[in-house]
Amino acid sequence: MTDNRGDTGRDLARIAIFAALIIVLGMVTVPLPTGVPITGQTLGVMLAGTVLGPRRGPLAVLLVLVLAAIGLPVLAGGHGGIAVFVGPTAGYLIGWIAGAFVTGLIARSGRISWWRTGIATVVGGIGVVYMFGVPVQAAVMGLALGPTALSSLIFLPGDLLKAAAATVLTLALRRAYPPAFGIRAVRAA
Repeated sequence: MTDNRGDTGRDLARIAIFAALIIVLGMVTVPLPTGVPITGQTLGVMLAGTVLGPRRGPLAVLLVLVLAAIGLPVLAGGHGGIAVFVGPTAGYLIGWIAGAFVTGLIARSGRISWWRTGIATVVGGIGVVYMFGVPVQAAVMGLALGPTALSSLIFLPGDLLKAAAATVLTLALRRAYPPAFGIRAVRAA
């Protein structure tokens, strides 16, 4: 049997831990005039995808967003409430779900390696999140898409650093603690 109560409990625990990690990484923020602050939360989204994979990673992100929707201050700068889903950051928040999925899909498409993990974090954790975030930010702020995309480039150096950090942390965690990835230790007979 591949799915029993123990496996489900472990999966739920890993999802909750990564949701908590995403929340904690949002505690320190650097506000910008664009309305979208620089935070570590996207690092948490990338890690959820690379470590938990394309099925569980988005669930960790979704848990954070549900907690925010019911009003808990779990987003960057202690924000929460349904209003965050109609503001300039709404697209980025929704993009986190798709970003974690794509990151997990790419990272887990074969043996975990530095290059596959790096590509996954850049494509899923940056590209996909921007693909959702930039158009919504432009629409909410009443701006043209081109200038909004151009202004978003201010985030790219920091996001690339987060992608590099997520790659290093993923590989280190894989070596140090494979059960975090849902890999069971082989018991000696």
